[in-house]
Amino acid sequence: MSTSRTNARKAAVQALYQWQMTGQSLTDIEQQFAEEDRLKNVQKSYFKDLIHGIPDNLEPIDEAMSSYVDRPVDTIDPVERAILRLGVYELLYKPEMPYRVVINEAINLAKEFGADGSHKYVNGVMDKVAQGKRVIEIKNKAKG
Repeated sequence: MSTSRTNARKAAVQALYQWQMTGQSLTDIEQQFAEEDRLKNVQKSYFKDLIHGIPDNLEPIDEAMSSYVDRPVDTIDPVERAILRLGVYELLYKPEMPYRVVINEAINLAKEFGADGSHKYVNGVMDKVAQGKRVIEIKNKAKG
């Protein structure tokens, strides 16, 4: 697993959180991260893909998780919401990324940035989304 890709996810969660809280443009946030040297050891192309791809696909992402969350998506804790959106984006739009890797990365992000126990919530939601969106991959894993 690529550390620079993991770091891209960490930076993307922080950028998405900032975007959700301030409404600032993602291009400005991206520029700010670069100027503040917050993209060291980050796979910059993946960071850029995440912070632009998630807002561009917000409706299908939020829709994919809305059946599995216990409240409206926009009322989920902003840190958890950023992590869930990133994970669901990867499940929907990054089929080359194994679903277990996506879920583990989301859990680790929740452990690092979320409130106590938020990783359990993130795990539950991500697992359900994966079961709905990665059916073939999960069935093949079960067989193999």
